Amino acid sequence: MTSSKPTSQAAGRKKIPLLALIFAAIILGIGAGYIFPVWLARIFITFNAIFSQFLGFIIPLLILGLVTPAIIEIGNRAGKMLLVTVALAYVASVCAGFFSYFTSVTFFPSLIEVDSYIAASEAAVTLDPFFTIEMAPLMTVTSSLILAFTVGLCVARFSPSESAIRPLAADFREIIVRVISGVIIPLLPLYIFGIFLNMTLTGETGGILVNFIKVIGVIFVMHVVLLIIQFIIGAAFDRKNPFRCLAIMLPAYFTALGTSSSAATIPVTLRQAKKMGVDPDVAEFTIPLCATIHLSGSTMKIVACALALTMVHGGSYDFSTYGGFIAMLAITMVAAPGVPGGAIMASLGLLSSMLGFTDAENALMIALYIAMDSFGTACNVTGDGALSLIIDRFFGHKASGSPVQPYAAS
Repeated sequence: MTSSKPTSQAAGRKKIPLLALIFAAIILGIGAGYIFPVWLARIFITFNAIFSQFLGFIIPLLILGLVTPAIIEIGNRAGKMLLVTVALAYVASVCAGFFSYFTSVTFFPSLIEVDSYIAASEAAVTLDPFFTIEMAPLMTVTSSLILAFTVGLCVARFSPSESAIRPLAADFREIIVRVISGVIIPLLPLYIFGIFLNMTLTGETGGILVNFIKVIGVIFVMHVVLLIIQFIIGAAFDRKNPFRCLAIMLPAYFTALGTSSSAATIPVTLRQAKKMGVDPDVAEFTIPLCATIHLSGSTMKIVACALALTMVHGGSYDFSTYGGFIAMLAITMVAAPGVPGGAIMASLGLLSSMLGFTDAENALMIALYIAMDSFGTACNVTGDGALSLIIDRFFGHKASGSPVQPYAAS
C-alpha cells in the first residue's frame, strides 16, 4: 500500500511551465527597464553577454551531438518505410518553410512598421556589459554539419558490434540534451529578462511588441491553413475525406496544445490515427517516429519569425538566402531534441551563420518561438496524422491487399 504523501510532495514540486516563465521574464524586463538604474541594468547585460558567448560556443557542438546519432540511427534501421517516412518528414518541413516564406513576404510588409522601429533604434543609447568572457567555438556551424554528416553516414554502414563510435555518439547526444534541459533552458528566462530590460532602456520595446503581436496572429492563421493543406494531400493519397480526418485528429491537437510535448501526445495521436483507418502496424511505426522527426509547424514558425525580425531591422530577405536557410533548417529539425525549446535552440547556429542574426535577435527568436510553442507542437503532431495517411497508402493494408481489422478505441 502506497502513501499519498509522496504524491502530494510531487504535486508541490510541480515545475512552472517554461512558457509562463518566458512571459513573466518579458513583462518584468519591460517593467524593470523603467525603474532600474543604469548600474543595475548593466549587471543583467553582463550576464547576457557571457550567456551569449556560451551559446556561441555550444551551438556547433549541439548540431554535431544531435545530427550525428540521428543519421547513424536512420542508417542502422534502414528499411523502405523508414527511409520514406524520414524523406516525407523532411519534404513536409521544407514545404512548410516555403509556405511560411511566401505568405510572410506577402503580408508582413503591410503589417510591420519598419520606419518607427529604425528611428527608435537610431536614437537608442547602447549599454555595455561590465565585462565579458571570450568563448571561441571549436568549429563553425557549417563545419559541424559537414562533420556530423560525414561521421554519421560512415558509422551507419557498420554493425553495432563493429563500431566504437556509435555508443560515443549516443552518449554525446545525451550530454548535449542535458546541457539544453539542465543549463540553457533554465537560464533562458533570465536571458530574456535581460534582453527586454535592455530594449526598454534603449527605447526599442514598443516597436518590437507592436509588430510581433500582428506577426503572431498571422502565424496562427498559417498553422490552420498548413494543417488543411497537409490533410487534403494526405487524404487524397489514402482516398479519404480530408476534413473528416482532420476532425478525427483534433483530440491530438488539443492534447498537444495543453502539454506542449509531442512525446506526451503520442498515445492520443496514435489512437486517432488508427481511428482514421490507418493500418495499426503503420500507425505504430510512423506516429512515434514522426513525433521526433516531423516538425513542419516548428519550421513554419521559425521561418516566419526570422523574416519578421529581418524586416523589422530593415534587412534583406531575398529568396536565394532564405531558400538555402529553409533547406538546412529542415535537416536540423529532423535532429532537433524533444525538449521544450529544443527546435529553436538547434536552429540558432543557422540563424547566425546564414541570416547574420545577432545575439539580441537570437534571443528575440527564442522568446517568440516559446511564446507560440504549444501551437507549433499541436501543428506538428496533428500533421503526423496526415503523413501517416500517405505512408499507409504505400505500406498499409491497401498496398498489401490484406484486410485490416477495424480499430476499437479502448
